[in-house]
Amino acid sequence: MLGLMQSQQLLISSLIDFAERHHGEAEVVSRRVEGDIHRSNYKQVAARSRQVANALDRWNLGFGDRVATLAWNGYRHLELYFGVSGSGRVIHTLNPRLHPDQIVWIANHAEDQVLCFDMSFLPIVQAVHSRCPTIKHYIALCDESKLPHDSGVPGLVSYEAWIGRESSSYEWPDFDENCASS
Repeated sequence: MLGLMQSQQLLISSLIDFAERHHGEAEVVSRRVEGDIHRSNYKQVAARSRQVANALDRWNLGFGDRVATLAWNGYRHLELYFGVSGSGRVIHTLNPRLHPDQIVWIANHAEDQVLCFDMSFLPIVQAVHSRCPTIKHYIALCDESKLPHDSGVPGLVSYEAWIGRESSSYEWPDFDENCASS
C-alpha cells in the first residue's frame, strides 16, 4: 500500500507562493541596518525573491551553487532566503561572530560563489575577500546611494541595483525535496 497523502515536494518556493497567495497583504516589518523601519508585505517579498532568482540566473549560477550571507534578519535577507533556495541554489549563512580566518575557511570549504552582506559587516568582508577565491560576486545589502565607492572590495554592487533590473516573473523549478537547497 502506498502512502499518497503528499503529492508535491516540500520546497522553500512552496512557502513563499503560499504566503503570497493566501497572505499577500500581510505586513512584513524589519529594522534596516541604517536604523529605520522597513514595511512591505508577502506579495512584495515574493516578487523581490523572484528578482533575486533571475539575478542569480543572469550570473549563470548552477543548481546547488552556494550563496553566502553575512547579514542580520532583515527583509533583504528574507528575500535572499526565498530567492536563493527557491531557485535551487543553497543559502549559506556565515556567522559574523567568528574570527575572519574561520570565515575564510568556511566560505572556501563550501565553495561559495556569491557573498551578500549587510554594510555593518563591510570590515569583515574587506578582511576576507582576498582569501576567498571561489567568491566571484559581492553584493552589499543596501541602496545604491549607500554603496561606498572606495570599499576595497572588487566588483561590489548594491543589492537594489542588482535585483532592480530583473523581472519579478520567475517559474520556480521543481526538484527533489531532499536536495540541499530545498
